[in-house]
Amino acid sequence: MEDNARNLLLKTSFKSIKTIESIYTGGKVAVTLDESTLITTLNEDIEVTEVATGKKLHRLSGDTEIITTLAVKPDGKHLVSASRSMSMRIWDLSTGECVRTLKAHEAPIIVMDIDPSSTLVATGSADATVKVWDIDRGFCTHSFKGHGGVVSAVKFHHFNDKWYLASGADDCQIRLWDLQTRKCIAVLQSHVSVIRGLSFSSDGNTLISGSRDKVVNVWDWRQKTLKATYPIYETLETVGFVSKEANLFKGTEWENTELFYTGGDKGLVRLWDVKTGKLAVTQKPEVNSKHAISDIIYMQSSQQLAAVTNDQNILMYSITDQLKRVKQIVGYNDEIVDIAYLGKDETHLAAATNSEQLRVYNVETQDCDLVYGHTDMIICLDRSNDGEVLVTGSKDKTARVWKIDVEADPSQRYLCAGVCVGHTESVGAIAFARKSAHFMITGSQDRTIKYWNLRDIDLAAPSKDVHVRSLYTHQAHEKDINSISIAPNDKIFATGSQDKTAKIWNVDTGALLGVCKGHKRGVWCTRFSTVDQVLATGSSDKTVKIWSLKDFTCLKTFEGHTNSVLRVDFLTAGLQLVSSGSDGLVKLWTIKTNECAGTLDNHTEKVWALAIRKDQKFIASGGADSVVNFWEDRTLEEQEEELREKEEFIIKEQELKTFIHNKDYLNAILLALSLEQPFRLLSIFREVMESRPEGDNSTTGLVVVDKVLSDLTGEPLEKLFLYIRDWNTNAKHSFIAQTVLHALLSSHTANELVEIPNAKSIIDSLLPYTDRHYQRMDDLITQSFIIDYTLHAQE
Repeated sequence: MEDNARNLLLKTSFKSIKTIESIYTGGKVAVTLDESTLITTLNEDIEVTEVATGKKLHRLSGDTEIITTLAVKPDGKHLVSASRSMSMRIWDLSTGECVRTLKAHEAPIIVMDIDPSSTLVATGSADATVKVWDIDRGFCTHSFKGHGGVVSAVKFHHFNDKWYLASGADDCQIRLWDLQTRKCIAVLQSHVSVIRGLSFSSDGNTLISGSRDKVVNVWDWRQKTLKATYPIYETLETVGFVSKEANLFKGTEWENTELFYTGGDKGLVRLWDVKTGKLAVTQKPEVNSKHAISDIIYMQSSQQLAAVTNDQNILMYSITDQLKRVKQIVGYNDEIVDIAYLGKDETHLAAATNSEQLRVYNVETQDCDLVYGHTDMIICLDRSNDGEVLVTGSKDKTARVWKIDVEADPSQRYLCAGVCVGHTESVGAIAFARKSAHFMITGSQDRTIKYWNLRDIDLAAPSKDVHVRSLYTHQAHEKDINSISIAPNDKIFATGSQDKTAKIWNVDTGALLGVCKGHKRGVWCTRFSTVDQVLATGSSDKTVKIWSLKDFTCLKTFEGHTNSVLRVDFLTAGLQLVSSGSDGLVKLWTIKTNECAGTLDNHTEKVWALAIRKDQKFIASGGADSVVNFWEDRTLEEQEEELREKEEFIIKEQELKTFIHNKDYLNAILLALSLEQPFRLLSIFREVMESRPEGDNSTTGLVVVDKVLSDLTGEPLEKLFLYIRDWNTNAKHSFIAQTVLHALLSSHTANELVEIPNAKSIIDSLLPYTDRHYQRMDDLITQSFIIDYTLHAQE
């Protein structure tokens, strides 16, 4: 019942309750040892996020230069970061405060590593030096020179109670440093390209190194000999050992063998046997993915490998489950061009973000699934009425049909059920049937519309090999088609185009029924009302128009956006519209009055996409600023709050009248102050002064009132001073103002008055008028002598 009332209540107020934002824009990523916190670089800042919930813990503000690298202490207390400004900063992760800044090297730090005891950090710089620092005390303990180029890898090693450091550089050399003697004890040469990864085995005897020369070298670092070279056949960015103790592959040939992982430009996480160089496990390739891996983080307690990709995603693979992808964190959304709610209860949100992968967010936890399939950017999407079928259109000239089951196992949640091939240009507009699930319509940059028959698709057993048949194709517009919308009865559909028109078509035959002409620029969006026979359009001419479907004339025009209107939709059973534009605003319109009922402002760039939940309690908006905002309808709550405040005000008003009537001045003054009624307060003081009893020696006329004034502190005292300042400007009220001021000044010490926030400005504004009043009194006294003189003269 309440939902029905809410649906018919004209909406005036929405509040942004949560956002989906970028947390990673490329660069270094770190995870704390307990795997609770993710640390990522966001332009020149650092984002600290809770892994389980996606909640933002801190944003560590940078020094306006790009962060080059960072490392987190194993105990999780501090983070060390370095930027292009050549400074190194140490942050307290519990408070998000910078506790120390050091000038570290003569050139930017490229790599760093922190030892297992959380005491030392090693930094490798572009100035070819390696330094070791005491983190807590903030001084340099070792400085090693010897490399002939940019240091590209560093790794601590604790062996036989001694500390060692391995470093690699783009001079293709690996150097081993003894921290006790401060000397280089070995130079290992074999690679022919920059060293990208170093790792020591669990027994401490073996060192592996990975390089961009596509090989991994296995060294006996104490004997300074090369034991083996394994060709990996990809440009490596990272290598590392997987702990042997975990015994992850019981019952397989890899049981009790030591394995290492690699990642590079092929975009695959792979595990290899260190003894034989054989490939042990490789992840299942993502369909049509083009990413490369820039780093892999080994998460030992959960036995997962987190692959950081060059398209700013963090993909987590389970080692125990044959490198199956178990989670993904999307670091960066480019422009968000379209969104739609998914699932039976609309718990998920699908987003098209200038990328070939579809992103599906769990609205509650902000977990994100990446859906691979398209080979080029997804531009548009639409969903079935029940939210269990999604259709996407892409720059790869195809449209795809997806079967959605958000509750299923991750690998079964989003299954491609059919591919629509036929357009000769990008598919820029798409619409799914409203009543049934039997057809969809696409529009393309080739200026044609196609009707696709979906009856052949078996949604119970979807297969990506199904090619959907097109039943008709029509040349629809003279320019690009921006939008397609199907009427709620599935009988007609509308298209909007850059040629400034919206056209209405018959679904079954594809015949043109009418043209809506009137916009001065291209039409970006078309939407049918669910209640009336009208169509809403948004255009680059900054207006929203409503058209009659009977004679295709314009019924109403809404003006208010300061730039192109990119998206429009109906709300509140067809009584209102919501629109978004290039001005970064989302606006609510009441159709009957033509007025803007509210403006939602939390975007900094164009708002390309809007999605309204079925119960209309939430609106999601996505834009070119890479942010999705979730707006909650607060109209009912705000109206109730307003009503409650009015009731409280009426009750207090009644109480005030009662107090004044009963001459209970103590409570009357306090209540008038809390209700912020200066005129009432003035009347009370006047009444008190005028009805002063005989023989009363109080300042104001009643001892009780003096007592109230002497007890005032804080905000009420400041309020009264401000009222006195205003009363003092009028000669009529000046006597009362001066009397109350005298009572306050004589009952409060100078220290108490100084603590009032605006004491100086209040006193400054009291002085000139007070001077004027005294001047006037002097003049009146002087003039009164003329009466004395006249009386004397008459004698």
